[in-house]
Amino acid sequence: MSENIENTEPTQGETLGQETAQAAPEVAEQDRVAELEAQLAEAKQAHLYVQADMQNLRRRTEKEVADARAYAATSFARDILSVADNLGRALQAIPAELREDEKMKGLVTGLEATGRELEAIFGRHGISKVVALGEVLDPNKHQAMMEMPVADKEPGTVVQEIQSGYMIKDRLLRPALVAVAKKPD
Repeated sequence: MSENIENTEPTQGETLGQETAQAAPEVAEQDRVAELEAQLAEAKQAHLYVQADMQNLRRRTEKEVADARAYAATSFARDILSVADNLGRALQAIPAELREDEKMKGLVTGLEATGRELEAIFGRHGISKVVALGEVLDPNKHQAMMEMPVADKEPGTVVQEIQSGYMIKDRLLRPALVAVAKKPD
């Protein structure tokens, strides 16, 4: 079992530096000042890096907090969209003659008021419908479910909205499910 023994003898450059320092104390003092200035410059540089890292961390944290506040309701909003869809389908399913019936008028009025209130609440929380019908298919907002042969529309134009899409602020909450035009055969 051999142990590594370090060479503790000074090198030629160290010996020369020590001899020079002993012969001229002002040179040793200048060397020490230069060494301390180099250490100070290193410490300043390290301090600047730490400050920059802290500033970046602060900005990143502020952005994450702002995003968390802005998009906190995303999961809840996705869940409540099915309620809005069902309410809309219920209103569409009521035939015109029942809408005029005195017995049903109150129910229809109540359902319509509920729908308007739901849309107002969506608006207050930054939730808006995606415009689809008549627009060119945008894969960032629309999901094509089928193609329909249509002669008077450009291919790729949305001709039917199967399910409404929604945005929350500037993010897609749910894509609009659509049918797009294609050239007739």
